[in-house]
Amino acid sequence: MNITYQKATETDIGPIFELCRRLIHDYEDLESIDYPKVMQWVRQKIETSVGEYTAIYADGQKAGYYHFFQNEDGVFEIDDLYIFPAYQNQGIGSGVVKKCCASVNGTVMLYVFIKNQRAVSLYQRLGFVICETIHGSRYIMRKA
Repeated sequence: MNITYQKATETDIGPIFELCRRLIHDYEDLESIDYPKVMQWVRQKIETSVGEYTAIYADGQKAGYYHFFQNEDGVFEIDDLYIFPAYQNQGIGSGVVKKCCASVNGTVMLYVFIKNQRAVSLYQRLGFVICETIHGSRYIMRKA
């Protein structure tokens, strides 16, 4: 499988937002959040930083997205890593995480929903450790 990457564009805002919305519905405790406020924040975050997102292609077909950046604390962060269901379990997500980690000299962190045990297990296999629990629904994981 040939994996390539392209910078996301404004046409990707809607699909990225839909993926975020789906993950929140699948893994967040919706009773404990201000849903409209969270959705507004997610939409604004994507709209203002879509140029920092990367579209992932497998054999020329869009297979997912990710956002890798240096946050305000100077830590590199993997954010909004999504692999479409048809492309999961093929090593694409692992490849993205390894690519991100290899591209920087420093700590890489990410947030992951606690209920998303497949993702938590993947990150642990790749050397990330749980450092903190946020609002009882997400972990902060880091790899030095």
